[in-house]
Amino acid sequence: MKKLALLLCLAVIGGLGYLIYTKKVAPKMNDQLIPRNVLFGNPEKASVKLSSNGEYLSYLANLNGVLNIFTAKVSAIHEASSITKDTGRGIRQYFWLYDNKHIAYMKDDGGDENWRIHIVDIASKEDKTLTPEKANARIINVSDKFPEEILIGLNDRDESYHDVYRLNIVSGEKTLVLQNDKQFSDFTFDDDYNLRFASKTTPEGGCQYFKAIPTNEPGKYDWEIFIETGLEDIYTTNLIDLTHDGKTLYLLDSRGHNLNVLKEINLETNAEKILAEGKKADIGGIIVHPRTGIIEAYSIDYLRNEWTCLDEEFETHFNVIKTSLKGDVNIGSRTLDDNTWVVADMKDDGPVGYYLYKKDKKNLTFLFHHREALTKYQLAKMEGITIKARDGLELPAYLTKPLNAKGPTALVLLVHGGPWARDNWGYDPEAQWLANRGYAVLQVNFRSSTGFGKAFISKGNLEWGGKMHEDLLDAVNWAVKKGIADPAKIAIYGGSYGGYAALWAATQSGDVFKCAVDIVGPSNLQTLLSTFPAYWASFMEIAYKQVGDARTEEGRALLKDRSPLTHVDKIKIPVLIAQGEKDPRVKQDESEQIVAAMKTKNLGYMYMLFMDEGHGFARPENKFAFYGIAERFLSDNLKGQCEGLTDDEIAKSTLTPEHKALLVKHN
Repeated sequence: MKKLALLLCLAVIGGLGYLIYTKKVAPKMNDQLIPRNVLFGNPEKASVKLSSNGEYLSYLANLNGVLNIFTAKVSAIHEASSITKDTGRGIRQYFWLYDNKHIAYMKDDGGDENWRIHIVDIASKEDKTLTPEKANARIINVSDKFPEEILIGLNDRDESYHDVYRLNIVSGEKTLVLQNDKQFSDFTFDDDYNLRFASKTTPEGGCQYFKAIPTNEPGKYDWEIFIETGLEDIYTTNLIDLTHDGKTLYLLDSRGHNLNVLKEINLETNAEKILAEGKKADIGGIIVHPRTGIIEAYSIDYLRNEWTCLDEEFETHFNVIKTSLKGDVNIGSRTLDDNTWVVADMKDDGPVGYYLYKKDKKNLTFLFHHREALTKYQLAKMEGITIKARDGLELPAYLTKPLNAKGPTALVLLVHGGPWARDNWGYDPEAQWLANRGYAVLQVNFRSSTGFGKAFISKGNLEWGGKMHEDLLDAVNWAVKKGIADPAKIAIYGGSYGGYAALWAATQSGDVFKCAVDIVGPSNLQTLLSTFPAYWASFMEIAYKQVGDARTEEGRALLKDRSPLTHVDKIKIPVLIAQGEKDPRVKQDESEQIVAAMKTKNLGYMYMLFMDEGHGFARPENKFAFYGIAERFLSDNLKGQCEGLTDDEIAKSTLTPEHKALLVKHN
C-alpha cells in the first residue's frame, strides 16, 4: 500500500496560516509532572498468576524493555527469573497448564492478530510454537483431567471458521475433534473434553445455540436447537460454562428482560433457576470455584463494580480481604485446592496492588505494585457521574479533573473504542496523563456501550455519526454548563471507534472542538466493513444491522453519509492521526484515505504510521513517541502542560522512515 511521504502540512484555518506542528516553547512544567515513561512504559509487574498446585508464581515483567514471563517459587518470590526471551511487542496473554511444568502463551506477528500458541517448559525454558503461521489460533478449553492436553481452534483449513483440535503440549501432536463445516463461531466443552454446545450467528444478527448429540461416528454430531436469541440479546445473553461434573450449565440471559439474569440449568432435568438479576446494569463478572466450577460470586458495574457473594464460605474470605484494602477487590488466579488466591487492589488514584491471600490463615500478604514508580506522585480521583442526553437517556460517565482545579479548564473528551464496550472506574493511564497536564477528562458511555442493558445497546443501532455523536456533544455541553470545561478549549480523543468519533467530530463539530486525535479509527465505513478479517465472518450480520448494510442500496448510502471521508472538506480543526501498519481490524487504508483527502484539500493534519504495530500500540518506544507528539499537539491547541520530547524518542520508534525523519526535522 502506498505510504504518504508528507506528514506535516501547512493549513489555512479561519483565514490564518497555521503550522500543525509548531516550534512553540512548551508551557512551564510544575514539579508534579508525571513522566510519560512512568505512565506508559511497560508495567513493572502485571498479570500475576499461580500454578494450580500453588508452588509457583508468575507475572509479566520487563526483560530488556520487552514484556516477558517471569516465574518464581512462591517461597522465594523475589528470586524470579524470565522463562521467555521475546524481543518484539512483548507477551500479553499467558496461562499455567495443569501439569504445573508448562506455561502457554499467545503471540502474533507485529499486531496482525494471527495468534500462535507457544508452550514453555519452566525448567528448561524450551519455547515451542505449536500452531502454524498465518493462522488464527484460539484456546477453547483446558482441564485438570488432561494436564498434557488442551483444546484449540484453528482456521488454517477455512479462514472464516475454526476447526477444533486436541493438542498435546509435550509432543505437539494435534488430533482433529471437529471439522467445523456448519460455520459455528463458538464451542462449549465439558471437563472430559466432550463437545456439549456450539453457536452460530443467524441471518437476522441473532444467535442460535445448539446442543451436540454424539453419533456412532467419531467427530460427528446431530444438532438440536437449545436456545435462540435475537439481535437485541446478542451482547447480553451467552453461555458462561459448565460445572466441572458437566451436569449444570450457567448462562446470562436477557430474553424477556432488559437487564440480564444469571441462570443455572440442570442438564439432566432441564430445570432452570434464576440465581441473580441485574440492577441498573447487567451482570458482568463471575467468580467460580477452581475445583467444582460452581459460581460463588457475581458483579454488577454501573458506576462502580460491586460484588455479590452466592457462597457463604467465599463471602467470609471476600469480606476479610475487602476490609483490608482501600480499592475495589479483584480475585484473580486461585490454586486448585483453593487455599491460595492472587488478589488485586484496584484504585483510581494509584497503581494496582497485588497480594497473596491464604484461606487457611485468613492472611493477606502484599507482593508488589504494578507500577511502583506511580507511588511517588499524587494522582487525580475519578468520579462516577450520570449525564442526561437530549432525549432523556441517562449516560453513565466518568470525570477526572486536574488536581486543585479551580473554575473551567481545558477538557479532553476521551471516547472509548468498540463501540460495543464501555468505560469503567479505576486507574486509567490516559486519564491520569491528561489530568496531570491540566485537562479535565470526560469519559462517557454513549448509547451502544455495553453493560447497561440491551435497550441501551440497541439505541445505538445505525447511529454511528448520529445519536451516538449527539451523546458526546451532550456530555460536553453538560461539562460546560457545570463550569468544568472552558468551551474555547475542548478536544476529542479516541482509539478505534473512539478514533472514528474524533474524525467525525472534526467534520461535523469544529465549532465545539478545538482539535481531534484519532488512533486507528475508520474513516470510510464502506471499506471498513469490506476488509474485516475473514474469521470475523460470524460477526458480519451483526455489523450490518448495527452499523449499516453494505449489501443494500439504502445501507451503502447510510455508510457513505456517516463516513468522515465523505465530509472531509468540512474539517476546520487540526487532526492528529496515528495508525498501525499491521492492523487487521481497521486497515492502514482507513487512515491513508483521509490523510490523502486532507492533503489534497490543504487541511491541517499530522500522520504517524508505525510499522510494527496493529490495532493499538504495544511497544513502549512507540507509545513514548505517540504520546509525546500527542501531548505537544494538545498543548499547542489547548495550552496544557507538556513534557519535552527528544529526537531520540522518535528515532527509537518504528515509525516509517519518512515519518520519523519529518518528525525529527520539525521537533
